[in-house]
Amino acid sequence: MDAGINPTTGDLTGQRINTLGNAVYIRLTTPLGSWWKDPTVGSRLHELKRSKDLPRVGKLAAQYAEQALQPLLDDGRAQAISVTYEQPHNGWLNLLIEVVDVTGNPQVFRQPVRVN
Repeated sequence: MDAGINPTTGDLTGQRINTLGNAVYIRLTTPLGSWWKDPTVGSRLHELKRSKDLPRVGKLAAQYAEQALQPLLDDGRAQAISVTYEQPHNGWLNLLIEVVDVTGNPQVFRQPVRVN
């Protein structure tokens, strides 16, 4: 069990969780290569802040998220990961991530990503 992280604020929630929520949050919000303990943890999603709000940026965000979450599959903590996105073209896009953990329990996470 881990201390829960609120994905909107990045603050601890004060609750204990037994999902992959923290692992997903950390892998998506940490810039790739910047975590002191493991330089392979993180994503390239932070690079999209400089991108225009074009349709191709949504596809790129989904690819970046899949790459960042691949280690959860590789180390056996997840059975399957599916990433889709909503892009209302208002300067944000929302990644919708479904992770099936090793017990077969699906978990859905929503991660907002800022774009220009």
